[in-house]
Amino acid sequence: MRKTISFLSLVALLLGMHALPAHAATVLPLSQVHSGDLVRGTTFSAVYYLGKDGFRYVFPNDKTYFTWYTNFNSVKFVTDADLATIQIGGNVTYKPGSRLIKINSDPKVYAIDHGTAGAKRRFVTTEAVAIAIYGANWNKMIDDVPDAFFSNYKEVGSDIEQAGDYNPASVTNSVNDINDDKSLKAPTLVDIQDNQFVPATITIKAGTAIKFTNKGASPHTATSEDLSWGTGTLQNGQNFSRYFKTAGTFPFHCSVHPSMTGTIIVE
Repeated sequence: MRKTISFLSLVALLLGMHALPAHAATVLPLSQVHSGDLVRGTTFSAVYYLGKDGFRYVFPNDKTYFTWYTNFNSVKFVTDADLATIQIGGNVTYKPGSRLIKINSDPKVYAIDHGTAGAKRRFVTTEAVAIAIYGANWNKMIDDVPDAFFSNYKEVGSDIEQAGDYNPASVTNSVNDINDDKSLKAPTLVDIQDNQFVPATITIKAGTAIKFTNKGASPHTATSEDLSWGTGTLQNGQNFSRYFKTAGTFPFHCSVHPSMTGTIIVE
């Protein structure tokens, strides 16, 4: 039987040779880990970026990591159990302006620009344009991105038809960090108490995350009326976050205590 490998194990293998050994750093409580930090557990060496929205973001490979960082000196260690409580939000993409990318199934070469919510790829139309922007060794700037990760660059910008259409240094300097690159924002907070959601009515813009935290002594959920989503059962202190990307009105309730209800209005 052919042995398969999980996605997270693959990330661990890709980054493991560079990451710090578990005994080299103090294991911190989650209260000392904040937005913008690099985090990893004690068992696996995969490194994650902690976003402003409270999700952790995966570096698909070491090439992606090193467009943002030069070493692993700032990585913070947490327990495997604590790491597991931080939901995965998606993949980190190349830092805009840092490299050119392509995939085996597409002969085109793309530059990476800053998009509305992450990386935006722009087709470099000719070799002459590439040379004008990057110099004679432009082809050494190209990284092959696995097909599985190419969908991370789904936003498509205008073609680069002349050197003045794209300035790598300016693009790189336009992005401060991964939070900025992905346009991540802090989630809207909803506390679940033993008899109510606070606030019970939440109005947000489309594309905003809501973080539900159980502040009560009893177990609770936040479950949509049509059962299309739910937090699962949350014990005291546990939380769950979800993005709401579509406009509409979304009533929800606690499936353990159905009299507890709330409404999310997405504009």
